[in-house]
Amino acid sequence: MFKISKLILVIGSFCICMFSCKKEEKYIEKTSLDWKSTQDFYLQNITKSITHLDELLSHGVDGDQAKEIFIQARIAFKKAEPYASYLNPAVGHRANGPALPVYKEDNGKILKPVGFQKIEESIYEGEVSKEEFEREVTITKGLLINLQKGIKKRELNPQRFFVATHQQLFRIISLGISGFDTPVSHLGINETIVSLESLEHVYQESIAFLIKKKNPDLDQKFKTSIASAIQFIQRNTDFESFDRYTFIRDYMNPVTRNWVSIRKESELWEGVNTFPFNFDAPTFFETDSFNVTYFTPATNRNPSEKRIELGKKLFFDKNLSKKGEMACATCHIPEKAYADGLVVNLDNNGNKLVRNTPTLINTVFQKSFFWDGRSPTILDQISSVFTNDKEFDAGVHQFSDAILQDTTYVRLFKDAYGTISNRNTDVIKAISSYISTLNGFNSKFDKNMRGEENTFTAEEKQGFNLFMGKALCATCHFVPLTNGTVPPFFTETEKEVIGVPNKADNKELDDDLGFYWKFKEELHRGMFKTPTVRNAALTAPYMHNGVYSTLEQVMEFYNLGGGGGMGFDLEHQTLPFDELKLTDQELNALVAYVKTLSDGISETY
Repeated sequence: MFKISKLILVIGSFCICMFSCKKEEKYIEKTSLDWKSTQDFYLQNITKSITHLDELLSHGVDGDQAKEIFIQARIAFKKAEPYASYLNPAVGHRANGPALPVYKEDNGKILKPVGFQKIEESIYEGEVSKEEFEREVTITKGLLINLQKGIKKRELNPQRFFVATHQQLFRIISLGISGFDTPVSHLGINETIVSLESLEHVYQESIAFLIKKKNPDLDQKFKTSIASAIQFIQRNTDFESFDRYTFIRDYMNPVTRNWVSIRKESELWEGVNTFPFNFDAPTFFETDSFNVTYFTPATNRNPSEKRIELGKKLFFDKNLSKKGEMACATCHIPEKAYADGLVVNLDNNGNKLVRNTPTLINTVFQKSFFWDGRSPTILDQISSVFTNDKEFDAGVHQFSDAILQDTTYVRLFKDAYGTISNRNTDVIKAISSYISTLNGFNSKFDKNMRGEENTFTAEEKQGFNLFMGKALCATCHFVPLTNGTVPPFFTETEKEVIGVPNKADNKELDDDLGFYWKFKEELHRGMFKTPTVRNAALTAPYMHNGVYSTLEQVMEFYNLGGGGGMGFDLEHQTLPFDELKLTDQELNALVAYVKTLSDGISETY
């Protein structure tokens, strides 16, 4: 959708060449761990990025030289990003996050977009005043100075080093090559080389001597895998035609596998479960790549098998509802991938509910629940179902003793809690524990990405490459979870304004206000949580209102540019208004790829 001029491609290639040439320099043989030189590398580069922003302030927004300065500023930032953003995720994300206004919940103010993505938009698309551009650059520079202070104050150590590097590896596959980082210039493909080169540099500066002594073959494998990945990129840096499927499976996965092995071989840090990742997982596409404990409310972590067993039985029990006619499984049917196959289901009085039932598979990997994001945790979400007079309509503190007529519950409650409890809080925790086990990462896609099989068709491969590139799907549905929980920190789940119509004829905008309920802010009118795309082939109909019955209709909606592209008045649409101009063949390929995300988990529960 966006094009880079030949000049900018030349500039980008020149920058990469210069960086690659530095790689040829001999590293001084080290005999002990040296975290300071690695920390200095991050500090020097965040400082360089700040200096380039100063140059940009002096030069202004216009001309090819502004683009060249911007490229240099980004390259320096990408070298510093692992440690800088690890130390201050919020500031790091704002410095290199979406060019969208930010609503401040503490004071109700709306902050104008700033950061590299906003500067990129101003330089490459123009139509910004000198004063506004200077404001964007000045505030972004301030963010980088904040990051610079963090690097100066906090000493690098093994945990910080390995976590920061793990996060950067994830950024490459989920943000860099998808266009999220650089949505206008599409420099992210080239910048992946910068990230990989930087990884090898800090490895050499810090722990390479240790790995060479303990496992020289691993040292060589790691460096070879980085070189191979870089060479693959250098063969084709075009945003639309770049083969992300092959790059991730055959080039980035070996880098990640080797890095995990290096961390283990170093014996410097064992990994902890307070982060989103399972640091022992060899790639980001394993069945256990994500740490369920991190995503689970602190009051219900590491549930016993007995609590999960109790939760499963309760999930299907209609006696939890006041009328004894509705269970969790009434709307979340295992055979329908824990959705229900309806446009909207019925409430406990037989009337239509307002919104479509989403799948529960992988629902634990979110930071907000319900379409309008009104519940911050899965426990709160389940509690809301209990107290909703249109659903369970049960008391918040105590459930009906009717369920204890089933004597199995006596044993299950004793096993799970040590006593027979009739508190809804215990019931909710048990149900949450069961739902948190409904995680599926064994789809055709996952197995192919892990290299367990090689069954992807040419059409499915094209569909994934479109999903990650030209079609812009992965800039909201982040791979591999394909939901809106933002990597690599996973502290928030995105909500978007995309302009869903009220009927499939696309003639009139739906009047559901979505997230607007919370702050009554126009910025949020019609805003809804970004759901997972996994198992989408099994969970029709689609969108918050179930307006589309087929994946083909969904793809056409996005192809037209969402509601804004179809002519609806949507000042705050977060989806680009532009038509994607995908061909029928490309739309079919996208559908083919989405179908590979079905994992058959409903058959095992």
